[in-house]
This record gives sequence, structure tokens and C-alpha cells, in this order.
Amino acid sequence: MTGRTVVGRDGRAKAYRPLPAAERAAAMEAGIAAYERGDFFEAHEHLEPAWMGSDEPVERSLHQGLIKLAAAYVHAVRGNALGIAKNLEGARMHLADAAAGEGRGHTGAPDVPARKVRLDLPSLIAQIDERRHRLTLDPTDATIDPPTLTRSPR
Repeated sequence: MTGRTVVGRDGRAKAYRPLPAAERAAAMEAGIAAYERGDFFEAHEHLEPAWMGSDEPVERSLHQGLIKLAAAYVHAVRGNALGIAKNLEGARMHLADAAAGEGRGHTGAPDVPARKVRLDLPSLIAQIDERRHRLTLDPTDATIDPPTLTRSPR
């Protein structure tokens, strides 16, 4: 890891605190496990250090997308449909970047921990799109119905 400045989509420098690959992978797995248990706040808390600990754009996009997804359902638990909508929009954008192998400053790094997780991102994005569509039909729908995180075949 280089420790270089990481720049977000908005052009602003983002926090970057190097975290070893094994620790990022463990944080990712802990975040996914918390999400799958329905503990969305805890999922966010596990994923954030992994996101801030990587300078690889695709990995950061995946982490940030999952953070936004978890945050959407923190808002659902609180009954905040607008918070769901805003965070699902961000989740979709970041996960689409990760699925495309993109991300601001992508260098094509060969093997980052996020890729080892092998989430089925097209399925996840489709579920997010469906939920976003339902929110356009009923902007007050704060149903707690998180997308399923499915692992793609190895």
C-alpha cells in the first residue's frame, strides 16, 4: 500500500489509514456477517475501517457501496424512507463501479481482499434497483427488506 492521497468522486481527498490486507478482509467478512444478521449499524462500523484502510479504487468502491447499503437499512429501522432512498442511490453507484472493475484512479491491481469475497454484484444491484423503484411508487415506504448478499461461484 502506498499511502498516497485517495480522491473521491467529488474531487476531495478522502481519509486513508493503511490497513493490512488480512485485517481488511476480516473487517469485510465481519461486516457481511453483521449485515446478514440484520445488524446494519454494526455492519457499517466493521466496513468503514476496511474502506478507509485501502487505497485500491475497486476495493474502496465495494466497501463504500456496502457501507451505503447498510446505512440505508439503518434508516429503514428508524422509519426514514428518504434516508433509505439516498443511501440506496449511493450504494448502487459504488457497487456498479466495483462490478465494472472501476473506481476513481483504478490501476487494475491483481488481487485485493474485496475480490476474494466474490459477492454477486449484478444480483445485488438488481435488488437495489427493484427497491429503489418501489420507493418511487411510494416514497414513504420504510419497509425493512434488505437485499440478500449472495456469493458468486468461485
